[in-house]
Amino acid sequence: MFNHLKQQTSPYLLQHAENPVDWYPWGEEAFLRARTEDKPVFLSIGYSTCHWCHVMARESFEDPETAELLNRWFISVKVDREERPDLDSVYMAVCQAFTGSGGWPTSIFLTPEKQPFFAGTYFPRRHQGDMVSFSELLTLIHTRWEQNRPALLRQAGEIAQLLKRPRTLKDKKGEELPEKAVRLYKRLFDPQNGGFGRAPKFPSPHNLLFLLAYYRKYKDRECLQMAEHTLLQMYRGGLFDHIGGGFCRYSTDERFLAPHFEKMLYDNALLILAYCEAFTATKENLFLLAAKRTADFVLREMTAPEGGFYSAQDADSGGIEGKYYLFVPEEILHILGPEQGRAFNQHFDIGAAGNFEGKNIPNLLQSDPKDRSFDPLLEQVDAYRKERCSLQLDDKILTAWNSLMIAALCRLYQASTETKYLEAAKRADRFLWEKLWDGRTLYVSFRAGRQGVRGFLDDYAACLFAQLFLYGATLEKSHLVRAEQLCRDSCQKFLDGEEGGFYLYGAENEPLIFRPKETCDRAMPSGNSLMAWNLVRLSQLICEEAYGPSVKRQLDFLSAEAQQYPAGYAMFLLALLEQQQPPPRVTVVSSEPLDMGRMPLLFPPEAAILLREPGEDYPLKNGATTFYVCQNHCCLPPVNELPTL
Repeated sequence: MFNHLKQQTSPYLLQHAENPVDWYPWGEEAFLRARTEDKPVFLSIGYSTCHWCHVMARESFEDPETAELLNRWFISVKVDREERPDLDSVYMAVCQAFTGSGGWPTSIFLTPEKQPFFAGTYFPRRHQGDMVSFSELLTLIHTRWEQNRPALLRQAGEIAQLLKRPRTLKDKKGEELPEKAVRLYKRLFDPQNGGFGRAPKFPSPHNLLFLLAYYRKYKDRECLQMAEHTLLQMYRGGLFDHIGGGFCRYSTDERFLAPHFEKMLYDNALLILAYCEAFTATKENLFLLAAKRTADFVLREMTAPEGGFYSAQDADSGGIEGKYYLFVPEEILHILGPEQGRAFNQHFDIGAAGNFEGKNIPNLLQSDPKDRSFDPLLEQVDAYRKERCSLQLDDKILTAWNSLMIAALCRLYQASTETKYLEAAKRADRFLWEKLWDGRTLYVSFRAGRQGVRGFLDDYAACLFAQLFLYGATLEKSHLVRAEQLCRDSCQKFLDGEEGGFYLYGAENEPLIFRPKETCDRAMPSGNSLMAWNLVRLSQLICEEAYGPSVKRQLDFLSAEAQQYPAGYAMFLLALLEQQQPPPRVTVVSSEPLDMGRMPLLFPPEAAILLREPGEDYPLKNGATTFYVCQNHCCLPPVNELPTL
C-alpha cells in the first residue's frame, strides 16, 4: 500500500510511504480535505535517524488497527523536521507549551485551520504506567472533537494567543554576560567525567568554543581546563566511534560511555571546530587527531560524489539501536587472532561481562588515549563491522549543516595544513552554489535532483558563516563578496527592523500561526547567534562604520534575550567577546600578486586579514610587501617582515 508520501524525496517521509496510515505531506491538500470532511489533523514531526520515531512507527503507524483509527477519524500529516525547521520550531513551541518539554517524534493535533489543541511526543502502542496508549488517545480526542469541540477550539485559541504574545525585554546590558555565563559553567561542570550537569550529556561544542575563546582573551585557566577535560572525555568514551571515527549524537550516561548512536553532520562539524580550537590553545596533538578522524569519517562515509555532505547515519540496525557498534570479545579474536585480539579487547574495554546491555561499546576510558599502536587494526575491524550489518543513511543535503561542515574543514586545514580538507570544503561550497542557490534564493535541501523549500534564517546565517571561514582559509575576495551579499539578503528577508533580531522565516516562506525568532543555542547555534557572530566578523574585515549599527542592534537584542540564562547563548557570547576584545587586524599591502597558497596559514586563525593595493592610506615601506598590524585600538608601525602576533 502506498499513501501520499510516495512522490516525496525526504528519506524520513519515504520511510512512511508504505504505512497503512494515509499520510499526506504538509500542504494545502491535506488541510482542504480536513475542512471538507470536518476532521482534525494529526501532525507527526520527526527525522529519519530518530530512534523513538522508529519505535512509534513500528508500534503504531505500521499497525493496521491503529492506522484504521487514524484514517477514519483524522487527516494525518508527516513532516521532516530537517526540511521544515519552521514547522518544527512553531509546533515544538506548542508541544512545550502543553507539556513543559519537547522532543521527537512530536505529535500535534490541529484544527483544519492549523490551530493546535493538543500536543505530546511519543505515545506507546499499549498503556504503560501513566502513559496513555496511542489508540486510547486517538479515541479520546475523536470523542472530544465530536462531543465537546468548543472546549478544544477555545484551548487552541488560548495557545495561539500565548505563542503570539510579544516579549518585552528591556535590559540590554551585555558587558557582564560572558562572566555570568562562565560562573554558570563552572557551577555545572562535572570535574570527574567532563561535561556539564547530569545525564544525558550533549556535546554542545559551541559552549566549549566560548570557553576556549574566554581563555584566549582573559587567560582564565579554569575555562581552558573545563573545555580540555570535556573534549578529552568525549573522545575517550563511546560517544566517539573509535573504530570508524566521528561522534554520536549524545551520551545517555554521565561518563560519555553509552551514546545515543545516531551520527549527525552538524554535531561533527561543530566538534571539529571545538577540537581545532583546543589544539590551537594547547598544542595537544590528541585534539587534532580527534578533529582529523572525525573529518575523515565524514569525507569517507557522508560525502556525495558531487561534494555535498549527507545529513546523518541512523542509530538503529535491523531495528536494534546500536547493534552496528557493539562487539563481543569472540568477534575481535576471530578477526584479529588470539594475540592481537586479546590486546585489542583489553585496550578498547571489550570484555565478557560487557559494558552495555551485555555487549561492548569500544572506548578508552580505562586506557591511554595517546596509544596509537592499534591504529593499523582499525580498518580490519571496521570492514568486519560493515559486513556484519549496515546503517541507514539520510542522504539529503542540507544547506545549513553543509555550511557548518565547510567552516569546520576550513578551520581544520588551518590547524593541520593538510590541503585535502580545504579542497573538500571548496567542493562542497561549489555544490551549494550550483544546487542550492538559484541566483537570488537559497534553498533548504537537495535530494534526488530536487530542491526543498526556500531557505530560512539558519540557511543564510550558516552559509554566510561558511563564506567567512573560506575567506579566512584562502583570502580569496570572492568569499567576502558572497558574505556581504548573504548579509544583505538576510537583513532584507528576516530582519525585524522595529524590535530587533531576525525572524526564522521571511516573506518568501509559508506564513504559519506565528512567526518565531529563535535566539538560544540548542544542539546547533541559533540563526540569531550566528548572525551576531557574522556581523561582528564582517565589521572587522570590511568596514566598522558600515556594519557598526547592525552589530550594536543585534548584540543589544540578544543581550536582552540572554539575561536570564546566558550559558544558553554561547555562540552569541562568542560574538560578544569578539566585539569586546577584537582580534588583531592585519592589512597586507603589496603591489605584486602574493602567493596565496600558504599566506593564510601564516596568521592566527582568529586574526582579521585584509589584502590591499598600495595607496595614500597604506603606502609600501621600502617598496616591498608591507604589514600594518592593529590591535586593542592602536596600530604598530608598518613592517616588511611578518610580525609575530
